[in-house]
Amino acid sequence: MTSQDWFSKDFYATLGVSKDAGQEDIKKSYRKLARDLHPDRNPEDRTAEQRFKDVGEAYAVLSDPEQRKQYDAIRAMGGGARFQAGGPGGGAGFEDVFGSMFGGGAQQGGARYQTRGGAGFEDILGGLFGGGGFQPGPQKGQDIAAATEVSFREAAEGATVTLKLDGQRVTTRLPVGVSDGKRIRVPGKGRPGTNGGPPGDLLLTVHVRRHPVFTADGLNLKVRLPVRYDEAALGSQVEVPTLSGERVRVKVPGGTQSGTTLRVKGRGLRSKKGTGDLLVTVEVAVPKKLSRDAKKALEALSAATPDDPRASFYADAAQ
Repeated sequence: MTSQDWFSKDFYATLGVSKDAGQEDIKKSYRKLARDLHPDRNPEDRTAEQRFKDVGEAYAVLSDPEQRKQYDAIRAMGGGARFQAGGPGGGAGFEDVFGSMFGGGAQQGGARYQTRGGAGFEDILGGLFGGGGFQPGPQKGQDIAAATEVSFREAAEGATVTLKLDGQRVTTRLPVGVSDGKRIRVPGKGRPGTNGGPPGDLLLTVHVRRHPVFTADGLNLKVRLPVRYDEAALGSQVEVPTLSGERVRVKVPGGTQSGTTLRVKGRGLRSKKGTGDLLVTVEVAVPKKLSRDAKKALEALSAATPDDPRASFYADAAQ
């Protein structure tokens, strides 16, 4: 995409944000639209597919501070400057606008506009808007923004994903343990450069579906393990699932409190950077229903342990 295209495209309207929106608001709006318009959720819907591309294009520009600055400047020039042939009326003429931009001075009486370096007016416009005359040097191609949705297991294991962009298939491998909302830059997978310049990059936002049991923190794998009251109070050996499908035995020390995290070394995610751990957070499960015998046993336990567990809690609250 060239700067010429920016005159006619309102990227703020495409993302549904104001022109003074912060980066977080822009990112939040993009993520919602990308999810709703993703081709996987709208198969055979050409309108949604085009909107998905438009949203990605808008985000690629507005999420980059330098590109956003250039875009705002071009839009302001296109919407606010009155490009006229220098006639009367008091408005800024075409020559006045570009004279202030390039430091030259427009001559009266229809003389050809010149910059300080001697380049003609037509040459300046050629460089800005793709005309003949002045030819710019090699320029890097435009970055492309896209999004993909993967399962937790695919994200944890670093799966390979394939996308269809501008009619081309692009394949890339996700880093192990990529988190939800992470934006990955894939070099050289954007639009072609001009005048021999390198291609742009692919800016890929990854959306990760939640897993019912596991979460990830970098290379560490986290799980919340329900245990019975007696297992936590007396101590026990319990089995814990891993992402590979195996189970490992974990020792729960006697007197373990709910919320305590136990570490199992080396059973997290594996990558070239190393191997994480399995972090097991103990949750004491309270039964919803008790038999008569179980109720009597708990009443006996309560009578045998009269200490108030909230005594220090109340004391701390009074400070």
